[in-house]
Amino acid sequence: MRRIGFFLLLLLLGALIVGCSSTDTGAEKEETGEEKPEVVGAETEKETGLSGEITVWAHPFTGDQETEGAMWDEVIATYEEQTGVKVNFEQIPWANRDQKVLTALAANNGPDVFYVIPDQMPQYADAGMLLALDPYLEGFDIDDFVDTALVSTTWKDELYGLPILQEAYTYLYNVDVIKAIGEDPANLPATWEDFEKWAEKAKDKGFYATSFQGGGSMNGTLYPFLWQAGGDVITADNEVLINNEAGVEAFEFINKMYNEGWIPKDSITALEHDALWEGGKMLAVQGSGISVSRMLSQNLFEFVIAPPMKNKEQLTYGTTGMFVAPINTDNPAAAAEFIKVVTDSDNQKKFNTVTQYIPTRESAKDIFGEQKYLAQLADYTQFALPGVIHPEGRTIMPLIQAELQTMMEGKKTPKEAADAAAKAIEGKIGK
Repeated sequence: MRRIGFFLLLLLLGALIVGCSSTDTGAEKEETGEEKPEVVGAETEKETGLSGEITVWAHPFTGDQETEGAMWDEVIATYEEQTGVKVNFEQIPWANRDQKVLTALAANNGPDVFYVIPDQMPQYADAGMLLALDPYLEGFDIDDFVDTALVSTTWKDELYGLPILQEAYTYLYNVDVIKAIGEDPANLPATWEDFEKWAEKAKDKGFYATSFQGGGSMNGTLYPFLWQAGGDVITADNEVLINNEAGVEAFEFINKMYNEGWIPKDSITALEHDALWEGGKMLAVQGSGISVSRMLSQNLFEFVIAPPMKNKEQLTYGTTGMFVAPINTDNPAAAAEFIKVVTDSDNQKKFNTVTQYIPTRESAKDIFGEQKYLAQLADYTQFALPGVIHPEGRTIMPLIQAELQTMMEGKKTPKEAADAAAKAIEGKIGK
């Protein structure tokens, strides 16, 4: 079994779990001992060249474990029938997942396939922990995947995962407020300029234009505006871009929203503005499928969904979930094949019908045909970027947030805040 550098793993583990509890009691993968694994199908083994067994770790994606479990049974049965490889499936909690995965891999006792999100993948890949999938994809239909879904699965031109779910955040508008400001729900703002006009009208009528969670993730605050301005935070080669012309423009737009009173006064540190939105005092909020489900269940007022806004680019945020394999798997070909099978069109339909996320394959998106809002959001994943794909993507976020908050407090200009954020990022990456 190939070993991952233990010291490197310890460093990464320490960076990921600072301040986190180490009391996760989820079941670890058991060592397999000497016994020969059960052969699921000798004929299948001859046809595929695969054999043995793999262990797969995933997380709970819904509150309905019975339905979710039945879905996994069906997906796994498909793989086992196709390959003759036995799957040991384990569902592990979201809490302390980094610690659990890294500890198991360091002991060469981890899963052969596991689930990660965009800020984990580049950390693992950069540390040499992940199996590159390109050698296993000959003849594989990768063109069916949404281009933006593959952004988070690739690090330095190597593909390390295949995506199974995606989201797209965009503005949900209160129809009553739209009518109150004299606008048309069928003609929603498409650009920053359009939005500014609506925001001013909303303010004049006593409404906030939108919510802004300055105390939350940059994925829902600065980054969409940064991308729409044509900018970015940092490249894979450590080029810091956050304070270029596009970056400053994004800082300026947020500063204008705050100073003009288009967003609430507590936006500097707020984590949510649900009460204002649900109370009908806000024109729009950024939301995804979860937001739509909540609105439909509460039935508070009529709402409509706008396409992601555009300045120079039409982009937004939307996470991507993927399956990867560790470099020290004992059965790399079987692990890669599982990743291919679980993310094929039929299995993505099964998975996302249960979880209500958006498939990452275009051919699987018809599952939302009768659900107009989710079908609409599914069309917007083409504009959804998964965040900052960089090993330090998670750790630089609070540094940027601090400068954005300082700007909104009036202590720095947008240019000064963007420059300070760039300097902080450079310090973090050792430039």
